[in-house]
Amino acid sequence: MEQTADIALIGLAVMGQNLIMNMNDHGYTVVAYNRTTAKVDEFLEDAAKGRTTILGAHSIEEMIKLLKRPRKIMLMVKAGKPVDEFIETLLPYLEPGDLIIDGGNSHFPDTIRRTHYLESKGLLFIGTGVSGGEEGARFGPSMMPGGSVKAWPLVKDIFQAICAKTPDGEPCCEWVGNDGAGHYVKMTHNGIEYGDMQLICEAYQLMKEGAGLTNEEMHEVFTEWNKGELDSYLIEITRDILGYKDPANGEQTLDVILDTAGQKGTGKWTSVSSLDLGIPVTLIGEAVYARCLSAMKEGRVEASKIISGPNFKFEGDKKAFVEDIRQALLASKIISYAQGFMLLSEAAKEYKWDLNFGEIAMMWREGCIIRSAFLGKIKAAYEKNPKLSNLLLDEYFTEVIERCQPAWRRAVSKAVEAGVPVPAFSTALSFFDGYRSARLPANLLQAQRDYFGAHTYERVDQPRGKFFHTNWTGKGGNVSSSTYTV
Repeated sequence: MEQTADIALIGLAVMGQNLIMNMNDHGYTVVAYNRTTAKVDEFLEDAAKGRTTILGAHSIEEMIKLLKRPRKIMLMVKAGKPVDEFIETLLPYLEPGDLIIDGGNSHFPDTIRRTHYLESKGLLFIGTGVSGGEEGARFGPSMMPGGSVKAWPLVKDIFQAICAKTPDGEPCCEWVGNDGAGHYVKMTHNGIEYGDMQLICEAYQLMKEGAGLTNEEMHEVFTEWNKGELDSYLIEITRDILGYKDPANGEQTLDVILDTAGQKGTGKWTSVSSLDLGIPVTLIGEAVYARCLSAMKEGRVEASKIISGPNFKFEGDKKAFVEDIRQALLASKIISYAQGFMLLSEAAKEYKWDLNFGEIAMMWREGCIIRSAFLGKIKAAYEKNPKLSNLLLDEYFTEVIERCQPAWRRAVSKAVEAGVPVPAFSTALSFFDGYRSARLPANLLQAQRDYFGAHTYERVDQPRGKFFHTNWTGKGGNVSSSTYTV
């Protein structure tokens, strides 16, 4: 067999097939392989029909023989055990310098492990987050590669050819960092996605149950929102969903969808990582828990028959209230991104990744689910100050938060009055109020810890790092426990 193919892709589900077509559109010869080889033939006879530079392989050996050296093989398979199994299957056929790419939603610790494992065998590994769904894979996804540094030159041209581009033509794909950096950034992207979606759902419910707006009225609201500061993919599709009616019966499809949400784990991983690193990514956590609460459908239905809420009827200017909700959504969205970038900053320190936060914002500018005009402002903030400790301290974001603050508070207050749950709006506002506070009640918390466990405390009139213990009852003695932070 002649070794003519530039890259091979294993896994012919929707994402895999569309990435192959995308690569082929940009002039690359691609080998398609699937464990169930019948899918290879189906793909060649259907979507890839007539494309002579998409080659089918019916075995790993055949696939390997079609590839130019150093060989580049991309896995688009289910995260977890299947990735490890395919790596082990490929190993006997590979030579030093060959590259395996994992394009699935793998957990970043697995990517760290796989990078070091394959490098120990003289091979290269990339874990790349791919966002944008079916359409993105076909016409330009956001891609977040990280792993073996020497691997980037091997795939840079391919990845930057097939990825989405910003309005200025910049590729939404750049090298993120070593070992698990790419998949960590993708995980954080997905966590922010959870937050964005929950915030939009809360705005929807507050307009629907708080102000009594119809789907048609909300369709018009989201149409307007998508023309301004909230311009984004998720606002755009929410507009479309609210305006959609079933062609067969004319009913609004949104109203017949069961209110229980699924999740695949990346939001949970983001929340767990934030706890491990001690970063209060509260909005993403609430978004994850909101999905968990939605899954308790039977319990909620039962509770609704027993527990009552406020007898609320909206009175006032609905248009003004909708504007309050818009500003609350914008301010809360800023908090979500601020928390996400706080997490990325701490992860960079913990895992020794040299992350470029401006470039990460650009990678998310187009192609991915959280793509929005808003991300250009984040890139500008980090370009202006690469050492920016928090987005809230950037002049642009400070101004927006200050402008939105009264409306944000009114929207949350009205939600509480109406009995409409807004966990993401509320936690965003609480984080904001906590972050801007020079003093929090943790002094009392430390006193409590010292009282019952002799855990000690620091004093405002003494240097940081010097710890004290008080014998609060006169019976505890002067012995204190050791001081540490989990």
